[in-house]
Amino acid sequence: MLAPTVGPIVGGWITETYSWHWLFLINVIPGIIAVAVAAAVLPRETLQARLIRSIDWLSLAMLGIALGALEIALKEAPQRGWTSGLVTGLLALSAVSGASFVRRSLSAVSPVVDLRNFISRSFAVGCILSFVLGIGLFGSVYLMPVFLAFVRGHNALEIGTIMLVTGIAQLLMAPVAVALEQRADARLLTGLGFAVFATGLAMSGFQTPQTDSAGMFWPQVVRGLAIMFCLLPPTRLALGALAPDRVPDASGLFNLMRNLGGAIGLALIDTVIYSRGEVHAADLMTRVQSGDVDAARFLGIPEGMITALPAGPPDAGTMAMLAPLLQKASLTAAINDAWLMIALLTVVALLCVPFAQARAQRS
Repeated sequence: MLAPTVGPIVGGWITETYSWHWLFLINVIPGIIAVAVAAAVLPRETLQARLIRSIDWLSLAMLGIALGALEIALKEAPQRGWTSGLVTGLLALSAVSGASFVRRSLSAVSPVVDLRNFISRSFAVGCILSFVLGIGLFGSVYLMPVFLAFVRGHNALEIGTIMLVTGIAQLLMAPVAVALEQRADARLLTGLGFAVFATGLAMSGFQTPQTDSAGMFWPQVVRGLAIMFCLLPPTRLALGALAPDRVPDASGLFNLMRNLGGAIGLALIDTVIYSRGEVHAADLMTRVQSGDVDAARFLGIPEGMITALPAGPPDAGTMAMLAPLLQKASLTAAINDAWLMIALLTVVALLCVPFAQARAQRS
């Protein structure tokens, strides 16, 4: 819980005081300490070479190629286009390698990842929820700095300070969520959590270029209060129906789904921003030329200048004045589209919750 609370502001301070490179280098010393502590306190077991020999290295390679190609494709798709040769080739490679991995894993005696865990309905539902939560979590942490930096012009430390609200709300709700998770139906808490989280996402979908920390306060509070209910109960839904010996393997797959959702979600968000920005810019300009006062206000044109704007295509002087306002307004509108998209996906995920088992039935 400390990570989302202090991470943004500490990261912002490091970036502004030193350099963003230290965001990576700062982990070296804590990493060395963690290794030393783990070596000192964890139970010691004899190395079992037979387990290393039993690893299905071919399946592991197929999985690595599938995920690696998918990650690169998702990174390049928003700029290059989803139908570009590189992206299409990478997606095809990922699909072929992934399908081969699935086929081999289902027939292997000791698979690298036991995909048979998906036979459990609750585990499958939990993974879907984890995937969608990854889109919402990573998406919200991505969209806020983009807006605050490119629209509002804040530096890294200021952005971290504004984003501190979500972490504090999450930290305050954590003990309440833990207490309720141990007593209430996991499906009910999951539904509540995703509904509130979707509400918090949708609340950010109506920002204007003038929105700042005050306007972003309550959406962050709502999302922060909901996050723990989107993490703990779905984990119990997913893993509680499995036999204890299946849980270690299944938990890795469950967490992978959240990270995979984040990667795919960021690619979708970038695609929305790149594609919708130009559309909104053209629409806003058309509306302003037709005398739409609301569009002019959204652009940030001073009230006294709205009626003074000439009708028809703007001249060079007017265009020079409108260009920076239009750029920020169109980016804001595209970011709003992305917020509403991930809110809608979160609502859709709610439809899966009733299909989970009411009580954990171990198999």
